[in-house]
Amino acid sequence: MLFVAAFFAAVGMASMSKAESGQYLGSDSCMDCHDQEYENFKKHSKKAHSGESVKLMQGDLTKQELEECYECHMTGFGKPGGFVSFEETPQMAEAGCETCHGPGYDHVESGGDPDLIKGKLEISDCEGCHNPDRVAAFDFKPLLFGGAH
Repeated sequence: MLFVAAFFAAVGMASMSKAESGQYLGSDSCMDCHDQEYENFKKHSKKAHSGESVKLMQGDLTKQELEECYECHMTGFGKPGGFVSFEETPQMAEAGCETCHGPGYDHVESGGDPDLIKGKLEISDCEGCHNPDRVAAFDFKPLLFGGAH
């Protein structure tokens, strides 16, 4: 009986850690199943090129300022599988799909389980980056939901 309880506890813990891995993969991992959304994102979204503006300014910024830029302009900065640097993780040097939809590893590994990714976005999902402080500081008008898909 103890063996059976231990087995189910181990299985439960294994599935919990898988479902909550928080691992980022990069937007290219979305392409095979979401080809139209991926193409629209790459073609029309300014987020698909957001790392370029940071790269241009990086020489004029302190490390702390640069990391503040990375939080919004890069995918998964400071998180498992996320952006580390332009040299080490160039595929994460954009505000890619996972920036809005969350880490994709579990979703991809499950074969596309919709419960393992944020599918439908709400304004509150955007406000971490698109908030009044940042809008005022950079004098821009964010195009929430614009151009991605």
